[in-house]
Amino acid sequence: MSTNVSADQPSGEAQLPHRRLPFWVALAMSVALVGPTLAMSGNGQGLIATVGKAIPLVFLIGLIGVSLVGYSFIRLTRHLNHAGSAYGLVGGTIGPRAGFFSGFAMLGAYVGFAIGTLALTAAFTNAFIAQLQPDDETPYQVPWLAVVVVGAIISFLLAGRDIRLLAKILLVIEGIGILSMVVLVVVIFVKGGAPTTGVDFSVFTFDGVSASAVISGVVAAFLSWAGFEACASMGEETDDPGRNIPRALAGTLVLTGVLFVVVMFAQVIGFGTDAAGLEAFQGSGNTLGDLGSSYVGQWFSLLIIFTATVAAFGCHLATSATSGRMLYAFGRDGFGPKALANIHEGTGGPRLATWLVVGVALVVDLVCGALSWPDMGTGNPAIDTYFLFAVAGSVCLMVCYLLVEIAAAWFTTAPKFARVHGGKGKVLGLVLPLLGAVVIAVVLWFNVKDAETWSAAPLLGLYWCAVGLVIAIAASRIAKRVGESLSRELDLTAAAADHGPAAGR
Repeated sequence: MSTNVSADQPSGEAQLPHRRLPFWVALAMSVALVGPTLAMSGNGQGLIATVGKAIPLVFLIGLIGVSLVGYSFIRLTRHLNHAGSAYGLVGGTIGPRAGFFSGFAMLGAYVGFAIGTLALTAAFTNAFIAQLQPDDETPYQVPWLAVVVVGAIISFLLAGRDIRLLAKILLVIEGIGILSMVVLVVVIFVKGGAPTTGVDFSVFTFDGVSASAVISGVVAAFLSWAGFEACASMGEETDDPGRNIPRALAGTLVLTGVLFVVVMFAQVIGFGTDAAGLEAFQGSGNTLGDLGSSYVGQWFSLLIIFTATVAAFGCHLATSATSGRMLYAFGRDGFGPKALANIHEGTGGPRLATWLVVGVALVVDLVCGALSWPDMGTGNPAIDTYFLFAVAGSVCLMVCYLLVEIAAAWFTTAPKFARVHGGKGKVLGLVLPLLGAVVIAVVLWFNVKDAETWSAAPLLGLYWCAVGLVIAIAASRIAKRVGESLSRELDLTAAAADHGPAAGR
């Protein structure tokens, strides 16, 4: 049995999903979408050529930058929560057209991530299979599209279950990965790092690296946190969202921020900060797996690679669930088929919309495999597919983040919101979002400035955003419906803030 909720139905709380999810579900969704195990296994190698041993410093600066964005999400979600995440946050402050544009950009990001991480799951599955055959120069490999099909089937089945079950699965997946990383870090520290260089704290200095190189490196590090705001799309389903969603956002940034800086420090000193160590780091296919084999044993390396494989699939599940909630928000407001605004009675979430995202991810991956496209130069078609859609999605997300920063500053200064925030934190509410906007602009510029062809991944992300901009400007009827819906949601959230959590459920 399901309840169809669309823009044609009466306004009010009947349009909202069931508010019954606890804080930990929202936290699990954001942590899984960031994918700490994935980020720490493969995001450092590409930085060696740019910043050398200063990778931990780059991640520390990146944490400061992403925290500026996080502040804006936290400030806005204290007063406004919406299934469309940035769609509601920007639309409820700046206006419906800006809200639609930001939501369209964010949807492109998450659907791109859902496509890419499904392909990455296949690549990691074969890497694990190869690791089981260490003495075979040509290890057996499963066709990557077959793994994609199996993964999509499992994703379909899980999308039809209660979101609590999915959150528990995601917590277990990332919990094992995080625990494995902590164990590896402790072992590296206890053994004193690489014998040649030991524990070298100069990795946190600008020694031997230029400021421009650090800025370029911060771009890549910053994107390691992409998706930390996923829990914002669950604001309409979470108990006391004005309190629990900001807590989940802050918790995700604190957890992953400390983890990323410490783990990157351990990895750099684990390989060694001399030329040989940095070369080994740069050439590693899975840094955590290689260090696990060197410092603990082959069995530990297998555990970490297996965890990374499952984490890739967990990231696919999280991005699909988040995309589904955004499609639900669009469908509820009259953009797209009304069937997308269907809330399943058993799960309390938009099952049909989530199924659509999984279906799109499956079809796109199959088409890419059939056409042998794209060719990103890795020699692995599954990883090529991942990189294309991950980079394009990241650009979409940066555009969305930029609008959220502007929305937070707008929320702080616009007279009509004075009653909502009561004038509290006005200076920080203006200065921090504006600083964050500058950081995002730099990140965007460094992502697109070196694009050489019209089909370059960063440009594909901009193309998607351009389509959303055209729709936002040209479709006045949609903008009107969106504005009415978002205004109702803002009123409901303000009432919840005035009268307590119960009023918002």
